[in-house]
Amino acid sequence: MKKNIIRTVTTIILATLAFTGCAKGNAQKTKNGLKVLTVGAVATPHAEILNFVKPELKKEGIELEVKVFDDSSQLNPALNDKQIDANYFQHKPYLDSVASEKGYKFAVAGNIHVEPIGFYSKKIKKISELKDGATIAIPNDASNEYRVLLLFQKQGLIKVKKGASSKNATINDIAENPKHLKIKEIDAYQIPRALNDIDGGVINTNIVLQSKLDPNSALFREDKDSPYANIIAVRKGDENRSDIKKLIKALQSEKVRNFIEKKYKGSVVPAF
Repeated sequence: MKKNIIRTVTTIILATLAFTGCAKGNAQKTKNGLKVLTVGAVATPHAEILNFVKPELKKEGIELEVKVFDDSSQLNPALNDKQIDANYFQHKPYLDSVASEKGYKFAVAGNIHVEPIGFYSKKIKKISELKDGATIAIPNDASNEYRVLLLFQKQGLIKVKKGASSKNATINDIAENPKHLKIKEIDAYQIPRALNDIDGGVINTNIVLQSKLDPNSALFREDKDSPYANIIAVRKGDENRSDIKKLIKALQSEKVRNFIEKKYKGSVVPAF
C-alpha cells in the first residue's frame, strides 16, 4: 500500500515538474516588461544594423538582443537548436544549400541588404569602352562564378546556359560571348593586384574594402534585386510571429535605408 502511495506521489511530482518545464520552455522570455527577441549575427555590418533598430523595437514592446557570433558556421545550428529566434548573416542561395545538406526547416523573413560584387578597372571608365577580346578576371569558386555570370548577363555581356547553378558553375556555362571576352578564373584576393595587367575584374565588396579601393568606382555592380541579398532567417512558421514582423518592418524602414547608405557608402546596399 505504502509503495503504491509513494509511486503515485512520485508520478504526480514528476508530471508537475515536466509541465512546469514545458510551460517555461514555451513562454517567451521577457525583460523589463518587454518581450525579448534574440537574433544571432556576425559583427559587420549585420550586428551594427540590428543595433541601430533597437530603440525602434523598444517602442513596439520588444527588447532586441543581438548575439554576435565570431564563427558564422554556428549561426544556423544555433537557430535550429532554438538558441536564437532568428539569424542575420547569409543570403538565400547559401541558406538553400545548407538547408538541403543539413535538413534545416528555415524560412526567409525578409531581405535586408546586399554586399555587392562589382566590376572594377584601371583601364576604362565605362563599360562601353570594354573592347572586343578584353581580358577580365573573376573569382575562381563556383558560388562566386555563378554570381558573376548572372551579373554579366544582366549587363548584356554574355548569356548563361540553362541549368547552370551556384553549386558547380564555371565559364563553360557561358552560352554566348559576343564580345569574345577572355575570362580568367583566379583567386578572389588576387584580382585587385591583377587590375594593372588586365582590362578589369569582378571583386567582392569585402576584398574591395581590404584593398583600399573605392566601392563607388565600380563600373557596374549588383543592386537591391540581387538574389544574394542578406536575409533574416527564421525557423519555418516563425516568419508569421508578430515580433519577427516588427523586426522586418524596422529593418526595412527609410531610417535604416539612410543609415546603410550613409555609413557604408556603397559597400553595403539596401535590398528593400
